[in-house]
Amino acid sequence: MATVPSLAVTVRQRVSDALSAAVPEAASADPLLRRSDRADFQANGMLALAKRLGGNPRELAARVTEALPDNDEIAGIEVSGPGFLNITVADKALVGNLAARWQDPRLGVPYAENPGTTVIDYSQPNVAKEMHVGHLRSTVIGDAVVNLLEHRGEKVIRRHHIGDWGTNFGMLIQYLIEHPTELDHESDSADAKDAGEAAMARLNRLYRSSRAVFDSDEGFKARARDRVPALQSGDPETLALWHKIVDESKTYFQGVYEELDVEIRDADIVGESAYNDDLQQVVKDLEESGVAVRSEGALCVFFEDIKGPDGTPTPLIVQKSNGGFGYAATDLAAIRNRIGELKADTLLYVVDARQALHFRMVFETAQRAGWLPEGAARQLAFGTVLGKDGKPFKTREGETVRLVDLLDEAVERAAAVVREKADEGVPEEEIQRRAQQVGIGAVKYADLSNSMTRDYVFDLDRMVSLQGDTSVYLQYAYARVRSIFRRAGELKPVPHPGLELAAAERALALHLDGFADTLVAAADEYAPHKVTAYLYELATLYSRFFENCPVLKADTTEQAENRLFLCDLTAKVLHQGLALLGIRTPERL
Repeated sequence: MATVPSLAVTVRQRVSDALSAAVPEAASADPLLRRSDRADFQANGMLALAKRLGGNPRELAARVTEALPDNDEIAGIEVSGPGFLNITVADKALVGNLAARWQDPRLGVPYAENPGTTVIDYSQPNVAKEMHVGHLRSTVIGDAVVNLLEHRGEKVIRRHHIGDWGTNFGMLIQYLIEHPTELDHESDSADAKDAGEAAMARLNRLYRSSRAVFDSDEGFKARARDRVPALQSGDPETLALWHKIVDESKTYFQGVYEELDVEIRDADIVGESAYNDDLQQVVKDLEESGVAVRSEGALCVFFEDIKGPDGTPTPLIVQKSNGGFGYAATDLAAIRNRIGELKADTLLYVVDARQALHFRMVFETAQRAGWLPEGAARQLAFGTVLGKDGKPFKTREGETVRLVDLLDEAVERAAAVVREKADEGVPEEEIQRRAQQVGIGAVKYADLSNSMTRDYVFDLDRMVSLQGDTSVYLQYAYARVRSIFRRAGELKPVPHPGLELAAAERALALHLDGFADTLVAAADEYAPHKVTAYLYELATLYSRFFENCPVLKADTTEQAENRLFLCDLTAKVLHQGLALLGIRTPERL
C-alpha cells in the first residue's frame, strides 16, 4: 500500500503552495513549519522571506493565509507576532491520517527513494582478549544504525573488523606448539554465554602461561618471534593453531553478543587477516602514484595541516621501516575492498572519537589514491563511557570493566524492578526472562539516548528506574497499553475520525503522526538518539492521556473504540521504535 505522508508534511506542502501563489518569486522558499505550543504547527518562514524581499512579514503572512485554498487538513490559521502563521489541524484529518498509518505494517515509514549500499564497520573486539565496556558503544550504536538503514530499504553490509593479526600471535601459537593441550576441552555448554565464558577462561590461561614463559625464557622468546613470519607466510601448522585461537575467541564473542541481544553473523566477521594478501599491493600503488613517500625507511603520507606539537608534519605510516604493517595499511586495503569489491556507496565506521585523526588521514589518503569518492566515508565517532566520578569507567581496582560483568549486573538490578512490579505467583523463570529484556534494554537505551559524540555516565541505578528518560519507563508504558487490551473484553480498537478529541488525545495523536518523519531523519542522519527522544515524549504523552482520558469507561462506545485505537497505535509505535534500537518490549512487567 502507498505510504501516507504525515500531516506535518501535508500541511507544509499546503502552506508552500499558498506561498507560491501569493508570492510567485518565492516559489522555492521554505515555510519553516514546526510544532508549536501556541497551535498545532507554526510556520516561521515569512520573516526571513519578507526581509529578503524587502516587505512586511505580517502583510506577507496575511497574503499567504488568503491564498490558502479550502482543504481537509487545516481547521484554522492565523497570523501572530511579527509574521508567524499559527496553524490548527482538523481532528478528522488527524484521526484519518493515523488510521491509515495504523493499517500499514510499516506504520507510515516510507522506503528511501534511492537506496544504496552501505558498509558499516562496528563492534571491533580483539582475538584472545576480553570485551570490555569500551566495546559496548560501538556494538550498540552500530546495531541500531544497521536496523534504521535496513528499515528504510538500504542494502547494509556489516563488517566486524576484529583484531586477529599481529606479532602477539607468535607468542600464543609457539606456546601451543610446545603445549598442545592448552586449549583442549571435552565439551562446552549448549548455553552460548557459558560456552563463551569457558572459551575466554582458556584463552586467558593461554595468555598468562605464554607471557610468563616469554618473559623468563630467552629461547622461547626467540622462537615466538620467529613464529610471526611463519604465520605471515602461511605455514600450515602455524595457521591451524591461529585458527584454533580465533575460533575460541569467536565462541566467546558470540556468548557476549547473545547476552547483549545483538546478532553478529560469522560471515560478517572479517578481521585484519582478511586483507593481509593485499597489503603489498596497497604499498606498491601508493608509492608508484606518489601519494606516499619513503621517510627514514617508512612509507608515509603527509598532510599540510597535520603537525605535531613541535611543528613537524605528522604522517600516516602505511609501512614501517622494518617492513611491518600497521592499522593504516589494513584500513586502506579494507576501503579498496569495500568500494571495489562490495560496490559500497557509503562507508560508515562506528569508532571511538579518539581515533578521529587516524580515520581522517586514512580517508584522505584513499581519496588521493582514487580509491574512495569524496564524502563516501564517514566516522560515526562516539564518546567515552564514564563512571559516576566523571572519569573513564573502571573497576575500583582501576581495571577496565568486563562487558559481561556489566551486563550481568544490569540484569540483576532489573530483576529487582521486575519482581516488584510482577503479579503475585509469577514464576522465577519468567521474572528472569523479563529481567533480561529490561536490563539489557536499559544498558542499550542509556547509550543510545545520548548523542553519540557525547561522553555519558554509566549509572545502573538511573538506567533501571521507572522514572525519567529510561527504557524501563518506555517498556512500562508498552506493558500498560497491553494490560488495557487484556481487560477490554469485546471492545475493539476502531478509529472514528468524526469525533472531537480531548486535549490529551490531540497531543498524543499529533505526536504519533510524527513517527515516520522521526525515523526518516534518524536514518538519514545516523542519529538513534532522535528515536529515543521521540519515544520518551510518546510515553510521557501517553501517560497524560491515560490519566485524563478514560478508555474502557469512556462516555460512548465510539469514544472508547477510538481511544483504544490510539492505545493500539501507541503500542505499535513503541514496539517498532524500540525494536529498531535493539530493545525488547515485554507484554508484562
